[in-house]
Amino acid sequence: MPARKPLPIHPTSPAECSAEEHARRVPPKARPSEEAFRRAASLFRAAGEITRLRLLARLAEGEWCVTELAEAAGVPLPAVSQQLSVLRAARIVGHRRAGKHIYYSLLDEHVIELIQNALEHASEDRKSGD
Repeated sequence: MPARKPLPIHPTSPAECSAEEHARRVPPKARPSEEAFRRAASLFRAAGEITRLRLLARLAEGEWCVTELAEAAGVPLPAVSQQLSVLRAARIVGHRRAGKHIYYSLLDEHVIELIQNALEHASEDRKSGD
């Protein structure tokens, strides 16, 4: 993935910027609805726990059964099931049953990209204050 350009830093005081600077901004896309903001916040809350984030990272690689997920995460099966139920309630993961096994997967590419980007960002070597 190519390196991203840093976002421009805007002055914090209204006295420091002019109307011409505002006019140069690219018009924003249509603003998301309040419901979209609520759902996005729910997604971040659900993904914002280390065990669940580990599960999501594993699921970004493809479909896995609960037993495999528990072994990979080093977490007891009941704990993984509980974490997966949180992710299902947030509509991040889906499941299917095949005999006695339940297989989980991420529901869409957006979540896969979000998890991968978050982990790539967290893995970057950054100095504090950068």
